[in-house]
Amino acid sequence: MPSTPGSRRLSRDDWTAEALRALAAGGLSAVAIEPIAARLGATKGSGYWHFKSRDDLISATVARWERENTEAVIARVDDAADRLGELLRVALGPGGQFAAELALLASADHPEVGPVLRRVTRRRLSYLTSLFVELGHPEPEADRRALQAYTTYLGHAQLTRTDPDSLPGDGPARAAYLDSVLAVLTATSE
Repeated sequence: MPSTPGSRRLSRDDWTAEALRALAAGGLSAVAIEPIAARLGATKGSGYWHFKSRDDLISATVARWERENTEAVIARVDDAADRLGELLRVALGPGGQFAAELALLASADHPEVGPVLRRVTRRRLSYLTSLFVELGHPEPEADRRALQAYTTYLGHAQLTRTDPDSLPGDGPARAAYLDSVLAVLTATSE
């Protein structure tokens, strides 16, 4: 595996971690081997050692994003007593965590990104539906509430970019906001 003299050997994980940072900072166009190599203090050859092309790097980066931002979150939430409440606290957490997701959403037509976004959306909606079913809602109602919860998440993510000051900060204001979102999503239908 090529690396610069005197430096540690980089792994695929090092590359995808840096690619996620690049994605969050500059969108999908920033995920390219040469600029990431420069940021890592590596050569292009090191990048091509791990990835046969830019699309291969994008694919590995998007797969990492999926693991970290969907599967790992679900695993974390599954250990909580109040899974829906914990999911909201994690998903609607402090700003900054949404930059990579918003960049991917803006690139949904890319052949390496679109299929993963569709799979992630279906996985998240399915998981949300299961939480609402667990709370006693029939499947059609659980599906509707899952969709409401997910669109709330996406809207929240967008506000972190366009007007972060409109969102409550940390502390009591954030706790009250999350409680109100949970109350709306779990209110009984009349």
